Amino acid sequence: MSALSSDLEPSSIHLKNLTEVTMFILRGFTDNIELNISLFFLFLVIYLFTLVGNLGLVLLVIGDPRLHNPMYYFLSVLSFMDASYSLVVSPKMLFNLLSENKTISFLGCAIQMFLLSTFGTTESFLLAAMAYDRYVAIYNPLLYSVNMSPRVYVPLILASYVAGILNSTLHTVATFSLSFCASNEIRHVFCDIPPLLAICCSDTHINQLLLFYFVGFIEITTISIVLISYGFILLANLRMRSAEGRQKVFSTCGSHLTGVSLYHGTILFMYVRPSSSYALDHDMIVSVFNTVVITMLNLVIYSLRNKDVKHAMKKLFEKNWSTMKYIFGIESN
Repeated sequence: MSALSSDLEPSSIHLKNLTEVTMFILRGFTDNIELNISLFFLFLVIYLFTLVGNLGLVLLVIGDPRLHNPMYYFLSVLSFMDASYSLVVSPKMLFNLLSENKTISFLGCAIQMFLLSTFGTTESFLLAAMAYDRYVAIYNPLLYSVNMSPRVYVPLILASYVAGILNSTLHTVATFSLSFCASNEIRHVFCDIPPLLAICCSDTHINQLLLFYFVGFIEITTISIVLISYGFILLANLRMRSAEGRQKVFSTCGSHLTGVSLYHGTILFMYVRPSSSYALDHDMIVSVFNTVVITMLNLVIYSLRNKDVKHAMKKLFEKNWSTMKYIFGIESN
């Protein structure tokens, strides 16, 4: 009887290791304290600028009647996506940079991955919808308000969210159905699919295929919509006789193409390639660039370079400044 118990004990321990992963450790960038402090202040500035700027833009679009058109509704949804990205990633990353306790619970990791995947997929389809919106506005501007009515742009926005939720649910369920037994240390600053698959002790072949084909399908679909839309925009631009009109088209579309190129370039680098080519340290840097830096750059690319947005911000500032002068009794020179 004792011999039988002895034989079963190693197996019991092995099964225990397979099922008792209740938390993960996010290893982050480095163990160098001075470098972590420098990164903390850098990412804190980026986080505050991104959060305040993007939420401020959402409120600006809601509050200014001159921005009540589909182009700025799409832009406000994109800003909300970027603010959400920051809220999901940056607070935990900033805390871990200064803390020795870099743990995240199993459930917390699953929720973080689900939200990031949802926002990422939604943004891909949203950028494609924005390209289609630009095509409608430029190809036939007189019928823009008819062709891009709420019955068109609202379903486009909702469909982007639905696609994001469905894709994220698939990958989250597939990833967290695996067994984690080799290690609970994630070589990343947040819970992403490739670094999680790297510490699984289950067969991840199906997960790798799901990641490659689903992300590949989404990228091909959304990039194709962007390219087709801009193909028609180019044709419409060539027909324009006004040099000023062409310049306005290039200015408007150039910002969107820059944002699309940056976003999809990092997505393709991180996910649409053979699993054998993953280098987690390099992928972590690219992933942080995509989720933290690009969300800040989008604010500059789409909003701060937009004349209508800058004019609305100027008017809002002047109105608030006049109110403050009245309240505090500040006299103008």
